[in-house]
Amino acid sequence: MINTTLLDVLADGAFHSGEELGAAMGVSRAAVWKQLQKLEELQLTLESQKGRGYRIEGGLDLLSLEAIRSALPEQSRHIVDRLTILPQTESTNTEAAQRILSGDAHGICLVAEQQTAGRGRRGRQWLSPFARNLYFSVVWEFSSGAAALEGLSLCVGVAVARALRRLGAESPSLKWPNDVLLDGRKIAGILLEMQGDPAGICQVIIGVGLNVRMGAVDVSAIDQPWVDLASAGVEAPRSAVLAVVLDELYQALLVYGEKGFARFHQEWSELDAFRDREVAVTLGEKRIIGQARGVEANGGLVIDTELGRRVFHGGEVSLRACQE
Repeated sequence: MINTTLLDVLADGAFHSGEELGAAMGVSRAAVWKQLQKLEELQLTLESQKGRGYRIEGGLDLLSLEAIRSALPEQSRHIVDRLTILPQTESTNTEAAQRILSGDAHGICLVAEQQTAGRGRRGRQWLSPFARNLYFSVVWEFSSGAAALEGLSLCVGVAVARALRRLGAESPSLKWPNDVLLDGRKIAGILLEMQGDPAGICQVIIGVGLNVRMGAVDVSAIDQPWVDLASAGVEAPRSAVLAVVLDELYQALLVYGEKGFARFHQEWSELDAFRDREVAVTLGEKRIIGQARGVEANGGLVIDTELGRRVFHGGEVSLRACQE
């Protein structure tokens, strides 16, 4: 693991000598060089100039608990008390699952500067460049077991869409069951995983990935149209973006715990990117064509087909517009 003090010093984008870096980290020049070499593992470009030292061109927009707290409304600042910033982890959902085993996990949030094995729905990879986007997981406890999952990903989507509007992004929309779009391109994804009693008290891990500033990252692994906040004209620091998203998410989860998806049904319908469009639903080896008619009160996807109306739920169901 790279020394976080080194990242903190280089985050300003200015040149720093080897002596300065060594003093900040409390290590020798040789140890400094070993740490600098690890920057390549994070896909960070290090520039060196004789007599000036080293820098990361453009600096780093590192997450900060203090900055997140300052960006939260006063009534929501308690969120930071349960928030942990991880420099690097395999997956925030995986880490959250481990925290659940330790007990008292309700309301915790884990956010990573980078995931080494980030994943999306249906086992897909989630590209996670260092200090570019947001990758976080929130643990929330419910008393109704698996029934709590009905419509939950749609509720989370509404919360993220609300946050994007607060940040200045125009006309976000939602794609059933867990994608957030801007101008028809994916900007965020949601992954829910449950632990505990399927019929009683359970903990749901709510994983969210949000593209903030991809920059020159290799995006060849992404298999669908995407967008980030920066290209949409939103230039807020990542800590401020996270604060707004968490503020909306925690408020939504409190309402969902009392009212369920019914409280969000109308708003989700207004944000539905595919309503009344011809779509293709893939379920295993089957491909079903029809007209999207929104969602039921429990979050089920409604499709009118030639053989009649059908309702689909989560799992291995995939939805695409027919022209995609």
